[in-house]
Amino acid sequence: MTGRLFIISGSSGVGKGTLIKELLKKTDNLILSVSSTTRKPRLGEVHGINYFFVTKEEFENDIKKELFLEWAEFGGNKYGTNKKRVQEALLEGKNVLLEIEVQGAKQIKERMPEAITIFILPPTRDEIEKRLRGRGTETEEAIQKRLLAIEFESKESEQYDYKVVNDDIGRAVEEIFEIYKKHKG
Repeated sequence: MTGRLFIISGSSGVGKGTLIKELLKKTDNLILSVSSTTRKPRLGEVHGINYFFVTKEEFENDIKKELFLEWAEFGGNKYGTNKKRVQEALLEGKNVLLEIEVQGAKQIKERMPEAITIFILPPTRDEIEKRLRGRGTETEEAIQKRLLAIEFESKESEQYDYKVVNDDIGRAVEEIFEIYKKHKG
């Protein structure tokens, strides 16, 4: 039996990481795929757990070798999903969760239409701006770029199978868990 691929996307600061962490506690056969990125690690992030942090040259070589299931550039950094790791897990019967942005989700959905896509929405634009500023990890310019990206991503969310508003973590996790149970391999 093969596993099922799930994709969660959403704007920066919408709480994807928290929702995913809680979802993983509730599931028995769901693994989180770890993406590669050219971004520098944030405080507390660990190579191989949060991301595989690679140089731009390493990332470019992996693109040339076609090692990514999807990849995209966002905020001046590149992010990609290793094709072999995902395919092996699916063939082992594991359900795989990807936390990726809309460009990557679109690439995967074109190649794997059976993938289940879930877009996480903030309760309001003001709330997402408050969360981004509350992180204290980004410049004003980066925050403004992310706020512009939110408008684009909200339009792109129309292409997703499901949309979940993260206005209450417990409720949002339950909603995602119900989607998972409905579609899991």
